[in-house]
Amino acid sequence: MTKTAKAIVVGAGPVGSVAAWRLAEMGVDVILLEAHPDCPEDLRASTLHPPTLEMLNEFGIVDDLIEMGLKAPVYQYRNRQSGETFAFDLTELQDMTDYPYRLQCEQFKLARLLTAKLADHPNGEVLFSRRVLTVEQDGSGVTLKVETTRDIETYRADFVIACDGAGSTVRKWLDVGFEGFTYPEKFVTFSTTRPLEDYFENLAFVNYVADPDEWMVLLKVPSVWRVLVPAHDGDDGYIVSDEKKREVFQHLINDPEVVTEHRTIYRVHQRVAESYFNDRIILAGDAAHLNNPLGGFGMNSGIHDVWNLTDGLRNVLLSGGDHIAPLQKYERQRQGVMRAFVQAQTIKNKKALESKDADGQKRYQQELADILADDTRRRDYLLGQAMFQSRALEASID
Repeated sequence: MTKTAKAIVVGAGPVGSVAAWRLAEMGVDVILLEAHPDCPEDLRASTLHPPTLEMLNEFGIVDDLIEMGLKAPVYQYRNRQSGETFAFDLTELQDMTDYPYRLQCEQFKLARLLTAKLADHPNGEVLFSRRVLTVEQDGSGVTLKVETTRDIETYRADFVIACDGAGSTVRKWLDVGFEGFTYPEKFVTFSTTRPLEDYFENLAFVNYVADPDEWMVLLKVPSVWRVLVPAHDGDDGYIVSDEKKREVFQHLINDPEVVTEHRTIYRVHQRVAESYFNDRIILAGDAAHLNNPLGGFGMNSGIHDVWNLTDGLRNVLLSGGDHIAPLQKYERQRQGVMRAFVQAQTIKNKKALESKDADGQKRYQQELADILADDTRRRDYLLGQAMFQSRALEASID
């Protein structure tokens, strides 16, 4: 028997769960498929920027997320060698948003909150342990073959939205180019309950630490501090080993015996899909683009993708009509923002932290000092890092 819906969303991460819930709330029958038996406890993305919180406020879940997260109004750039700190305060933007802060809330919390709500929604269905095998489309819809723990199921929908991550099965099935590059080093995150704020004066919840020897990010979420560092040498076993852990924390706080709760290693890419859709199959989130995590733009960009997409498809899904024009606009706007803003900014952020050029580091520190000293430049900078400028850029693309 073939299961049918107006829309099928593949991937129950934060991007897919937002897409599915918003479609259901619009009155669209939607099925959300997830390959894992539950929303994976992925710790990589944890920042929700103000424009994203404004979107999620439509769902009435921001208070729940705040309860599960931490408000981070201030983020810092620190230089380990000079000891200088440059603090940027998002409360300066309180005249334009109800959420003048970054909310530190791990991505799986958002996904699990929405999938639980979707399971009880009259227009929604969430199915776990469903791995997409094949995707075929014709003039009226899309057919998927899906593997379960027992057999192979068939699904049919007017549209499929692929939010199935960096290794997207759907993108590969469409044979869409994924242009860009992969960084030679891997990133590793060590999570610890050790109170790092006891070791650094006025440490914020979000800190980007420049160092030509080993730059890092210190990020607080409710239960742990996360320490992200690059790993240039060694196999995966060494990168997450006790030896590497001791090396990192000896360098950080002069105590190699810190106990860690999690150790996560991953490849980092800067890539953008050649096309964001093929007729009735649409890519969003990590299936459409990848960037390094410096700035917290990845998950937020994916949520902005599906917000734009569901706005554009609303009338098509509810009333019929041409779908190509709204999907072309979706591609122009979201691919345009990804290439012009997110890719450029995240690459710049990484280069600034890792630079081994002493003069270059001094120039960057002076640039930050100049921005902080100038009210207009500081506000403009905050608007960019908080992703308001990316939203404005999207709106400017016709």
